[in-house]
Amino acid sequence: MSFNWQQPDWPNFRYDLTAVEADLLRCADQAGQVTGLLKGLDAHDRTDALVQLMVAEAVKTSAIEGEYLSRPDVMSSVRHRLGLADAPPPQTDRASAGAGEMMVAVRESWDAPLTEETLFAWHRTLMQGDRRVLAGAWRTHAEPMQVVSGAVGKAKLHFEAPPSAQVPAEMARFIAWFNDSRHSLGAAPVRAAVAHLYFESIHPFEDGNGRIGRALAEKALSQGLGRPATLSLSRTIEAHRSRYYDALETAQRSNEITPWLHYFVATVLAAQHDAEALVMFVLNQARFFDRHRDHLNARQLRTVRRMLDAGPGGFEGGMNARKYVSLNRVSKATATRDLQHLVELGAFVPVGAGRSARYELGL
Repeated sequence: MSFNWQQPDWPNFRYDLTAVEADLLRCADQAGQVTGLLKGLDAHDRTDALVQLMVAEAVKTSAIEGEYLSRPDVMSSVRHRLGLADAPPPQTDRASAGAGEMMVAVRESWDAPLTEETLFAWHRTLMQGDRRVLAGAWRTHAEPMQVVSGAVGKAKLHFEAPPSAQVPAEMARFIAWFNDSRHSLGAAPVRAAVAHLYFESIHPFEDGNGRIGRALAEKALSQGLGRPATLSLSRTIEAHRSRYYDALETAQRSNEITPWLHYFVATVLAAQHDAEALVMFVLNQARFFDRHRDHLNARQLRTVRRMLDAGPGGFEGGMNARKYVSLNRVSKATATRDLQHLVELGAFVPVGAGRSARYELGL
């Protein structure tokens, strides 16, 4: 079995953009649409939308790799790094803190040239607290870096990366390509697609390659737009994770990567639509509070904020009397009265009946 880096034309990727030209135009239009919506928010709500996108990216890029982070801890980390919190967050989950910190670092350095030290700094931040991994350095182990699945004895090899001894030279060439391609490669989603595939094929770190590879795709998108990209690429990828791995595995068998570009450009477009939905959610949230804030008691406000924290996808299972009792530590009678009041205000919308009765936010 031959992989892309073992072939004589590596890393001269070839592709035909004919079939994705329409999607590339849509990506450009959609980026403008999301930017316009953001500009329509006040400063507080605009920051809220951007924080939510960074949190979604941190949580979902880890979930793609099977690591599930604490969303509140990631949120706390992002807000602290942006100077939006009065005090440092408590050290409850260093993986969540590292993921949040890296998202902010990626966004803040979008315009800077890529360097080896940038990648090492991202990796150290991401891997903080994990003593099993050589952090902030290329891998050095002699055994092959392989992506496999299945039980021992029946394992399937999906990909094998270049030997560790080749990594420094491969990464020096990659970094030079990344910086040079900013001015020589066309549409931003195309450069992001190639950058992600190129980096993943070298697989230079012991762990964290997927997360850093997706951060590089975001950096490439931002540089193409001339401003930080307003989207969560990983949130869209994670929703159909098997498609991502299938497309990546296929692309790593050849340096003719037209199918990979089809997949990746479509994913960027879908991520932009998701970002538009999130910005609209933040706008509707602001309008919701303008209508209802002065009519809600402390329990009701706490419940509403907890539901809003779930984002545009909604609070799983909606709110019901049992959850309200647990969240606010009140009697069922008090919960019933509070919920009925929320319905009367139009803040809650009842869904279902009987045991399945629940409430959704009236956004």
